[in-house]
Order: sequence, then structure tokens, then C-alpha cells
Amino acid sequence: MGSIIQVRDVPDDVLHLLRERASDRGVSLSSYVRDLLTDDARQPTLDEAVKRIAARPAVELTDDEIVTAVHEGRR
Repeated sequence: MGSIIQVRDVPDDVLHLLRERASDRGVSLSSYVRDLLTDDARQPTLDEAVKRIAARPAVELTDDEIVTAVHEGRR
């Protein structure tokens, strides 16, 4: 079982929209918000993505190797 999160001071119009969206999907508000949080948390931030890319080993290719690879990909 997961942890409990309480969100305070949600504007009334936002709460209303979230309830409508949850209802449209046939799920509870809690389930809908949990899915939103899960999806958001699993999507890397720009900084996280940049760090992952920077941690990869460099690929060194000449211009000719790149052009050849592009041409082979078009065949």
C-alpha cells in the first residue's frame, strides 16, 4: 500500500474540473489524481533527461560516416 498525500487549498474551480474528469472516466477523484501524480512523476524532467543523456558515452563519427548512415537508412 502506498502513502497518503493531502493537498490543501485547491481552488474550487480546479476541484470541480478534477471531479468532472474523474467522473467522465468512471473513476474516483482519488484514483484520478493518483494517476495524474503517477504519470507526472514517471515523466523525466528536462534536467533529468539532460543528465541521462550527458551520462551516455560519446559517439564519435565523421561527417562521411553520418552521411553514409543516413543514405543506408533511406534504402
